[in-house]
Amino acid sequence: MHKELTLLIETLITESSEYEFKVAVEKRKPKSWLKSVSAFANSFGGTIIFGVDDEGRHTGLNDIKQDVDDVSQLIATSISPLPIFSIEVITEEQRDFLILTIPSGRATPYFYQRDGGREVYIRSGNTTIPAPEHILRELVLKGTNTTFDGLPTDFKKLNYSFSLLEATYFDRLHIKFQASDYSSFGLTDGKGYLTNAGKLMADQYLIRNSRLFCTRWNGLIRGSIFDDALDTKEYEGNLITLLNAGQEFVKNNSKIRFAKHGAGRIEKPDYSERAVLEALVNALIHRDYLIVGSEIHIHMYDDRLEIQSPGGMVEGEPIQNRDIMNIRSARRNPILADLFHRLKYMERRGSGLSKIISETEKLPGYTSSLRPEFYSTTSDFRVVLKNLNYHLDLVTPQVTPQVTPQVTPQVTPQARYDEILEFCKIPRSKREIVEFFGYKDIKTFSRMYIEPLLESNALVMTIPDKPRSRNQKYIVAQG
Repeated sequence: MHKELTLLIETLITESSEYEFKVAVEKRKPKSWLKSVSAFANSFGGTIIFGVDDEGRHTGLNDIKQDVDDVSQLIATSISPLPIFSIEVITEEQRDFLILTIPSGRATPYFYQRDGGREVYIRSGNTTIPAPEHILRELVLKGTNTTFDGLPTDFKKLNYSFSLLEATYFDRLHIKFQASDYSSFGLTDGKGYLTNAGKLMADQYLIRNSRLFCTRWNGLIRGSIFDDALDTKEYEGNLITLLNAGQEFVKNNSKIRFAKHGAGRIEKPDYSERAVLEALVNALIHRDYLIVGSEIHIHMYDDRLEIQSPGGMVEGEPIQNRDIMNIRSARRNPILADLFHRLKYMERRGSGLSKIISETEKLPGYTSSLRPEFYSTTSDFRVVLKNLNYHLDLVTPQVTPQVTPQVTPQVTPQARYDEILEFCKIPRSKREIVEFFGYKDIKTFSRMYIEPLLESNALVMTIPDKPRSRNQKYIVAQG
């Protein structure tokens, strides 16, 4: 039954493609699907299948010719600018289905406009949400074929110094940084004014969001900076300064163990230096500098290192849904990316995440359970490196009583609740929340953290009348 339609749905699910089901075109209240047209065009494209309900049951449409005309007309009158889209009709067992496909658009942002209002939507997980302010600004830049790092400023180059950039360039390439390079590399606009990329590379602290906060926590979870942090540092300024500072912080809070090997010994570091470098470069270069008051965070725990940067994937689809070894290059800040490539901090485009994995795999004692992990949402990107030597600290009989009390209190610590509420300032799916905090068991995490927050009304559902909806999200209660 419905073999062609079933195959299409299975293909969409298998390829982690974005899709939605709609029982009908809903001509009187079309916002439910028109906002998804806006979101798909603003994000990474998607498909809407009309004639299928939320449970996947194939109900069909009653007047397919009229529905095709209505869909085309509603998109033309309600979405601005008009996105590219295609309509296909499938007929199976005397039932008609309409397949609406919207590819990722270039003329962003695509507004949903009706009844005097204009709204911009994006995809977050498998749900359509209003675009946060920083993403709206990024969509505007994308639509004008501009990037943040390429925007000109009113800062004259002659008023600022670039000694660290020039010294690093000569040290790594043995070539002197020429005056003409500032313009040709995109650090100035050719009239002597700095671009945002130039401001980020100046010796002075010119962009407030160019900051790095580092913390070495005592144990496996975050706590109070004053009581539970073994080491904490804050850095600001030039991107090379932040890169060097981040590497130094990780090095100072890591260990290198030694193991006998034949007549000699081999080094067993907690983390691969190259993997740490790649993760830091990725965070500095591909982060979203449009998020006001944001910064990069390094969190080190006994068992792992997390590097968190503002801004999700440029193309929208969460990194956890992608094949890490086959991600094509999509650069949020191409001028910075090209410069760091010239400085030999980066290899070929798009290879950074796979390099993190391959460099970690080279370490002595590596197993598949220690593979680096990557998570992203609409506002964050996180790299998790596992401490390859953590298990070596857990080999004595005292391990069980020492570790159990440390892990068990995670059930109801206020710190974890506060982190979840902070993360859910915008709607998040249960899977997004669980994966963001590095857990795999959704049911256990939900019972321990999400359900108590719902019971206390600190967290609320976006679709309260359908608690089990696949589009369910959770957000901090207002007021």
